[in-house]
Amino acid sequence: MATPPYTLSLHDSQTRRKQVFTPLDPENVRVYYCGPTVYDAVHIGNLRAMLSADILVRLLRALFPRVTFVRNITDVDDKITARARDNGEDIASLTARTTIAFHEDVAALGIQPPDIEPRATHHIDDMLAMIAQLIASGHAYEAEGHVLFAVDRCASYGALSGRSPDDLLAGARVEIAPYKRHPGDFVLWKPSSPEQPGWDSPYGRGRPGWHIECSAMSHRYLGESFDIHGGGDDLLFPHHENERAQSLCCNPGSSFARYWLHNAMLLSNGEKMSKSLGNFFTIREVLTRAPAEALRLLMLGAHYRSVLDFTWEKLEDAKRTLDRFYRALEKHPSVTPGAVDADFMSALCDDMNTPLALSCLHPLADAALAGDAQAAASLKASGAMIGLLGQSADDWFRAGSDDGAIDALIVQRAEAKKARDFALADSIRTDLAAQGIILEDTAQGTKWRRA
Repeated sequence: MATPPYTLSLHDSQTRRKQVFTPLDPENVRVYYCGPTVYDAVHIGNLRAMLSADILVRLLRALFPRVTFVRNITDVDDKITARARDNGEDIASLTARTTIAFHEDVAALGIQPPDIEPRATHHIDDMLAMIAQLIASGHAYEAEGHVLFAVDRCASYGALSGRSPDDLLAGARVEIAPYKRHPGDFVLWKPSSPEQPGWDSPYGRGRPGWHIECSAMSHRYLGESFDIHGGGDDLLFPHHENERAQSLCCNPGSSFARYWLHNAMLLSNGEKMSKSLGNFFTIREVLTRAPAEALRLLMLGAHYRSVLDFTWEKLEDAKRTLDRFYRALEKHPSVTPGAVDADFMSALCDDMNTPLALSCLHPLADAALAGDAQAAASLKASGAMIGLLGQSADDWFRAGSDDGAIDALIVQRAEAKKARDFALADSIRTDLAAQGIILEDTAQGTKWRRA
């Protein structure tokens, strides 16, 4: 655990202010984040919520003895059904393939896996049990094969997003259906046609609504009340508002999530990221142009509650910053992680202020470049806190290169110099420099690194 003692403050979306974080159980902090709907490749906009959760959980684990982190997989959804139909693919095959791809993508970014990763399709019975409770308490009703949550039966509906039910309806797309008692009532269970996924239930063969899935899974693994619920701010309404309402009505006297964290959206060149605008990038597309750590650093360069604008120029800047940090560590090849810098840790504890935390790394790099091994050890430890600087400097500078081909050219250059063919030696150096490979002649021989 981190020393000296630090006080963690987080901005709670429900109270709309920064609060000192006090867990229900200091011996086991419990966190739930909404995971992906697995029907397509993850894009870098999706990544922001995953990365915010990763920083939060890393920080909590430095401050508390145990953290239980749950992040779900939504593997039953109408988008999944539509995509499988369009692909001529079995739904189970589609969700298995895209889940594997999701795991590979987040692992490439250094995002640590959750302690528990429940799949919605494995918790249908939990959802049906909650639905039955809501019907029995008068908070839900059956109508034409559907079960709907009655928003007017929840006195605090709208408290999370800070608006009245009428205000929420004015700004939301709601399905107009004759069987609804109130236009804002939302689906807990809906009927399935023969070609749609479905499960037997007291209400007929059907499938769950999206919101009940997360309520059931968080309840199963974290209980009626837990510490933190998070996700992108696009989930604040209706998803999180509806989750909160049905969970509180199902478990009177509980608090459900005590703190709500929401990250802001990701833009691309100043515009909302979308396929129609041609500014939509998958993680895999980005990683063909830059190392994963550079994308991670770019994302951490903006506060999680601030809108982040992704550009290729910013990605190149992030790569250059990491080059500088790794050059500082290169001067201390045997250094091991030391103590996390106190100013760096204080910045993280101030509502996960990653831009301020990153600014603390530059003086450490300056000192390490000047020969301070203790600063290098602190730089390495502080970087590790946020998933950076985890590889050796040699590996960083050689990433993406054909080591064998470069080594062969270095040998050829040495032979040319020995034969006093300096024109060839210079030509080899120039050709390698054009590929971003920098040669450094030392007493121990020629070394190389990427520019």
